[in-house]
Amino acid sequence: MPCRTPLPRRPTPRALALSLALGLLAVAVPAAAALYKWTDASGRVVYSDLPPPGDIKAEIVRPPAPPANPNAAKDNANRDAELKQRQSQRVEQEKKAGKARTDAAKKEEACAQARSRLRGLESDLPIYRINEKGEQVQVDDATRKADRERLQLQLRELCSG
Repeated sequence: MPCRTPLPRRPTPRALALSLALGLLAVAVPAAAALYKWTDASGRVVYSDLPPPGDIKAEIVRPPAPPANPNAAKDNANRDAELKQRQSQRVEQEKKAGKARTDAAKKEEACAQARSRLRGLESDLPIYRINEKGEQVQVDDATRKADRERLQLQLRELCSG
Protein backbone atom coordinates (compact mmCIF):
# COMPACT_ATOMS: atom_id res chain seq x y z
CA MET A 1 0.00 0.00 0.00
CA PRO A 2 1.50 3.33 -1.02
CA CYS A 3 2.21 5.80 1.71
CA ARG A 4 0.55 9.12 1.24
CA THR A 5 2.26 12.13 2.60
CA PRO A 6 0.13 15.21 3.05
CA LEU A 7 0.93 18.08 0.74
CA PRO A 8 2.25 21.18 2.47
CA ARG A 9 -0.38 23.84 2.97
CA ARG A 10 0.02 27.11 1.14
CA PRO A 11 -0.44 30.18 3.32
CA THR A 12 -3.57 32.19 2.69
CA PRO A 13 -3.32 35.77 1.42
CA ARG A 14 -4.66 36.97 4.76
CA ALA A 15 -1.92 35.14 6.66
CA LEU A 16 0.71 36.53 4.31
CA ALA A 17 -0.58 40.08 4.76
CA LEU A 18 -0.64 39.69 8.54
CA SER A 19 2.92 38.35 8.70
CA LEU A 20 4.13 41.13 6.39
CA ALA A 21 2.47 43.78 8.56
CA LEU A 22 3.99 42.32 11.74
CA GLY A 23 7.42 42.16 10.11
CA LEU A 24 7.22 45.79 9.03
CA LEU A 25 6.08 46.80 12.50
CA ALA A 26 8.99 44.92 14.09
CA VAL A 27 11.43 46.76 11.82
CA ALA A 28 9.79 50.17 12.19
CA VAL A 29 9.51 50.33 15.99
CA PRO A 30 13.23 49.98 16.76
CA ALA A 31 14.09 52.35 13.92
CA ALA A 32 12.20 55.15 15.66
CA ALA A 33 14.19 54.91 18.92
CA ALA A 34 17.64 56.35 19.61
CA LEU A 35 20.55 53.94 20.04
CA TYR A 36 23.13 54.63 22.75
CA LYS A 37 26.65 53.11 23.11
CA TRP A 38 28.77 53.23 26.24
CA THR A 39 31.31 51.23 28.18
CA ASP A 40 30.24 49.97 31.59
CA ALA A 41 32.38 49.69 34.76
CA SER A 42 33.69 46.21 33.82
CA GLY A 43 34.84 47.43 30.36
CA ARG A 44 32.08 45.87 28.28
CA VAL A 45 30.58 47.86 25.39
CA VAL A 46 26.84 48.23 25.86
CA TYR A 47 24.26 49.18 23.22
CA SER A 48 20.82 50.20 24.36
CA ASP A 49 17.80 52.22 23.32
CA LEU A 50 17.80 53.72 26.85
CA PRO A 51 20.41 56.24 28.01
CA PRO A 52 22.99 54.85 30.46
CA PRO A 53 22.30 55.09 34.19
CA GLY A 54 24.22 57.60 36.26
CA ASP A 55 27.02 59.84 35.01
CA ILE A 56 28.38 57.50 32.35
CA LYS A 57 29.26 59.18 29.05
CA ALA A 58 27.37 57.70 26.15
CA GLU A 59 27.71 58.05 22.42
CA ILE A 60 24.51 58.32 20.40
CA VAL A 61 24.93 55.86 17.55
CA ARG A 62 21.57 56.65 15.97
CA PRO A 63 19.66 59.77 16.93
CA PRO A 64 15.98 59.50 17.77
CA ALA A 65 13.44 59.99 15.05
CA PRO A 66 12.52 63.62 14.41
CA PRO A 67 9.43 64.82 16.22
CA ALA A 68 6.16 64.81 14.37
CA ASN A 69 5.44 67.74 12.08
CA PRO A 70 4.52 70.59 14.45
CA ASN A 71 2.43 72.18 11.71
CA ALA A 72 0.50 69.00 10.94
CA ALA A 73 -2.59 70.04 12.92
CA LYS A 74 -2.55 73.46 11.29
CA ASP A 75 -2.08 71.90 7.83
CA ASN A 76 -4.94 69.49 8.45
CA ALA A 77 -7.17 72.34 9.64
CA ASN A 78 -6.31 74.32 6.51
CA ARG A 79 -7.08 71.32 4.29
CA ASP A 80 -10.38 70.79 6.10
CA ALA A 81 -11.28 74.46 5.70
CA GLU A 82 -10.44 74.35 1.99
CA LEU A 83 -12.51 71.19 1.57
CA LYS A 84 -15.49 72.76 3.33
CA GLN A 85 -15.12 75.88 1.21
CA ARG A 86 -15.07 73.83 -2.01
CA GLN A 87 -18.11 71.88 -0.84
CA SER A 88 -20.02 75.06 0.00
CA GLN A 89 -19.05 76.54 -3.38
CA ARG A 90 -20.28 73.37 -5.10
CA VAL A 91 -23.59 73.56 -3.21
CA GLU A 92 -23.92 77.25 -4.13
CA GLN A 93 -23.20 76.46 -7.79
CA GLU A 94 -25.82 73.70 -7.74
CA LYS A 95 -28.34 76.13 -6.22
CA LYS A 96 -27.54 78.71 -8.90
CA ALA A 97 -27.82 76.11 -11.64
CA GLY A 98 -31.17 74.92 -10.25
CA LYS A 99 -32.45 78.50 -10.08
CA ALA A 100 -31.26 79.13 -13.64
CA ARG A 101 -33.10 76.00 -14.84
CA THR A 102 -36.26 77.07 -13.00
CA ASP A 103 -36.03 80.59 -14.41
CA ALA A 104 -35.48 79.22 -17.92
CA ALA A 105 -38.52 76.95 -17.57
CA LYS A 106 -40.67 79.87 -16.35
CA LYS A 107 -39.43 82.04 -19.21
CA GLU A 108 -40.20 79.29 -21.75
CA GLU A 109 -43.70 78.88 -20.28
CA ALA A 110 -44.30 82.64 -20.47
CA CYS A 111 -43.09 82.65 -24.08
CA ALA A 112 -45.38 79.76 -24.98
CA GLN A 113 -48.35 81.57 -23.42
CA ALA A 114 -47.50 84.83 -25.23
CA ARG A 115 -47.20 82.98 -28.56
CA SER A 116 -50.57 81.33 -27.96
CA ARG A 117 -52.21 84.70 -27.17
CA LEU A 118 -50.62 86.24 -30.28
CA ARG A 119 -51.99 83.42 -32.45
CA GLY A 120 -55.43 84.13 -30.98
CA LEU A 121 -55.09 87.85 -31.72
CA GLU A 122 -53.95 87.14 -35.29
CA SER A 123 -56.91 84.85 -36.00
CA ASP A 124 -60.25 86.11 -37.30
CA LEU A 125 -62.14 84.72 -34.32
CA PRO A 126 -63.86 87.27 -32.07
CA ILE A 127 -62.16 87.96 -28.72
CA TYR A 128 -64.15 88.89 -25.64
CA ARG A 129 -63.12 90.53 -22.39
CA ILE A 130 -64.92 91.30 -19.17
CA ASN A 131 -65.36 95.03 -18.49
CA GLU A 132 -65.46 96.74 -15.08
CA LYS A 133 -69.23 96.11 -14.83
CA GLY A 134 -68.66 92.38 -15.25
CA GLU A 135 -70.14 92.33 -18.73
CA GLN A 136 -68.67 90.43 -21.65
CA VAL A 137 -67.53 92.88 -24.37
CA GLN A 138 -66.00 92.09 -27.77
CA VAL A 139 -62.49 93.53 -28.32
CA ASP A 140 -62.42 96.11 -31.12
CA ASP A 141 -59.83 96.13 -33.94
CA ALA A 142 -57.73 98.99 -32.45
CA THR A 143 -57.38 97.23 -29.09
CA ARG A 144 -56.66 93.96 -30.89
CA LYS A 145 -53.90 95.64 -32.95
CA ALA A 146 -52.36 97.30 -29.83
CA ASP A 147 -52.40 93.96 -27.95
CA ARG A 148 -50.80 92.21 -30.95
CA GLU A 149 -47.99 94.83 -31.12
CA ARG A 150 -47.43 94.59 -27.36
CA LEU A 151 -47.17 90.78 -27.51
CA GLN A 152 -44.82 90.91 -30.52
CA LEU A 153 -42.53 93.29 -28.61
CA GLN A 154 -42.71 91.05 -25.52
CA LEU A 155 -41.85 88.00 -27.62
CA ARG A 156 -38.83 89.77 -29.19
CA GLU A 157 -37.52 90.79 -25.75
CA LEU A 158 -38.26 87.67 -23.72
CA CYS A 159 -38.25 84.85 -26.19
CA SER A 160 -35.24 85.56 -28.38
CA GLY A 161 -33.26 82.50 -29.24
